[in-house]
Amino acid sequence: MNQQPLDTLKGIGEKTGKLFGKLGIGTVDELLEYYPRAYDAYEEPVSVGELKPDTVMAVSGVLFKSAEVKRYSHIQVITTMIRDITGSLTLTWYNMPYLHATLKAGMRAVFRGRVVKKNGRLTMEQPEIFLGDGYGEVIHSMQPIYGQTKGLPNKTIVRAVKQALSVRQMVRDYMPLDLRIRHELAEYNFAIEHIHFPTDRTELLFARKRLVFDEFFLFLMAVRRLKDRRVDRESHFRMTPSDEVISLVKNLPYALTGAQNKVLTEVFRDMTGGKVMNRLIQGDVGSGKTIIAVLALLEVAYNGYQGALMVPTEVLARQHYESMLSLFEENGIDKQVVLVTGSMTAKEKRTAYGKIASHEADIIVGTHALIQEKVVYDKLALVITDEQHRFGVSQREMLGGKGDEPHVLVMSATPIPRTLAIIIYGDLDISIIDELPANRLPIKNCVVDTSYRNTAYSFIKGEVAAGRQAYVICPMVEASEMIEAENVLDYAKKLQCALPGIPVEYLHGKMKAKEKNAVMERFAAGEIKILVSTTVVEVGVNVPNATVMMIENAERFGLAQLHQLRGRVGRGKHQSYCILVDGSGQDGTRERLTILSKSNDGFFIASEDLKLRGPGDIFGLRQSGDLEFKLADIFTDANILKTVSEEVNRLLDEDPELSSEEHAELGKKLNLYLENSYDKLNL
Repeated sequence: MNQQPLDTLKGIGEKTGKLFGKLGIGTVDELLEYYPRAYDAYEEPVSVGELKPDTVMAVSGVLFKSAEVKRYSHIQVITTMIRDITGSLTLTWYNMPYLHATLKAGMRAVFRGRVVKKNGRLTMEQPEIFLGDGYGEVIHSMQPIYGQTKGLPNKTIVRAVKQALSVRQMVRDYMPLDLRIRHELAEYNFAIEHIHFPTDRTELLFARKRLVFDEFFLFLMAVRRLKDRRVDRESHFRMTPSDEVISLVKNLPYALTGAQNKVLTEVFRDMTGGKVMNRLIQGDVGSGKTIIAVLALLEVAYNGYQGALMVPTEVLARQHYESMLSLFEENGIDKQVVLVTGSMTAKEKRTAYGKIASHEADIIVGTHALIQEKVVYDKLALVITDEQHRFGVSQREMLGGKGDEPHVLVMSATPIPRTLAIIIYGDLDISIIDELPANRLPIKNCVVDTSYRNTAYSFIKGEVAAGRQAYVICPMVEASEMIEAENVLDYAKKLQCALPGIPVEYLHGKMKAKEKNAVMERFAAGEIKILVSTTVVEVGVNVPNATVMMIENAERFGLAQLHQLRGRVGRGKHQSYCILVDGSGQDGTRERLTILSKSNDGFFIASEDLKLRGPGDIFGLRQSGDLEFKLADIFTDANILKTVSEEVNRLLDEDPELSSEEHAELGKKLNLYLENSYDKLNL
């Protein structure tokens, strides 16, 4: 509807357009659907005596001295002071020398910024300056804070969104009116405008509820469409149990757990039962899902067919590929495994494609490159997707379309409570591996405040000296003007200074795929000892030598996501540790994080996470990385998810093809949603 290029907006030229492109924004529609990640509430100015450290506040006062400029190596620091009857406050700006001419003694203004305590005195850093009635124009409003990239400040994004809202074409609401009335949902155009610029929290929650409802609604409509296509279809790939696979299970250097045996039986029963398998294996981090996948792929290969395993990262694909080669060689298995990734050379790809098409390859491992049009399979009988939520429904359907209705096995380490999993994975039967291998040492956990950092660094230094490695997780890639949280780029420098001689490197989602792969491979090889990263390592490689997971600003993550991150360690024979650093200093946060230190059971933690979330708990960074929702969160919004599930089932039972006049707009929207899902694959 609003597909005009972003550069049709005033002030967005080629350079700014490229910066927006880094955020995945190229059209007005994409900009309007780039929702704020937090909001800044502009409240009444307070007196100097009412200011509290580590908060963003506004204060009104008169400068009693003109600004001074001091130079420290690469930084220029501007300082001045305001005073009222309750006390005085230092104001500080960095690298803004032009303010020297503006900030004169006697000037009255409202200053708003982060208050910190330095040398026992309160200082306001980098405050905004409001002259005259300037602050009156924003007071009591909620200003959006967007995810940014270097060179594209929040103000530029805000300005662009305001302009986009003024020029957009209004959209006809596709949601049936009776449904909107029944669930008190905002009209779509209202919701889009007020998710960006709400006048208050009530209005924000009203707009957000509608957009969350929409995200779940379209997703579950797509899931239901898949389910309806797959009900009890006859399989073209009948399997019979192979002696070679039974022999391999007996020869493994470890015994499968009871839970693994149960799930393996369910998978093999599906593949030999004559119907198309559509099964989800949910298993906590380290529960042993991968060996189930390998045995299923081998079963397919020994029945004369092909199997494919699709994983979210190239590093993980290569690791699966190499571990399979090693296992097959050790056990005299003559089935050929082929790797397909996006970074392979054209020649390597042609060779791999040739082996797949001729059935020289029995098992194919790769990233979403497996569903490129050029990949032609001979007899694709089994499709396995690992960390399924990273791919989404449409990709799963597309890979399945590469064969003649192959069996589908989906694996996820995300410990979603069963009631929600049944909804989210509505087209799949669910198996759960709820038992960890006996040889795994439980991870030792602790929750600490920021004063523990130096002790933690010493502990990490000791682990590295013993030959181990460590992860340090930060919630942000780079520093932000308004959000006080540790960021990867600055933290990596800090650690390099604190631990000289130890190889420290960083990793984050904005890096190019080739750079990310190179860093992860060097970490896996032991060349990098400490990896400072965002949550991009949540789905990473298996590094058994990593024994420390230190998570800064742990209060900014959901418990389920923290548990996922913790699962990067504890994979080898050495004792592993998780250090959760609470940077908030707020009551209640420590109690929430302590749940993690008491349990290593992902399903218990996910259930506790669900109990702790209130319906209005939507501020700060996203709580879970599950699926690809922009606003919705399956934990925070569990009640909306359940309601939407009931509505989708009711609607499609009444009108399966959405052919009635009242559902015509909804049918168009669903088709567009599915098309856009495919487009995201960049095929």
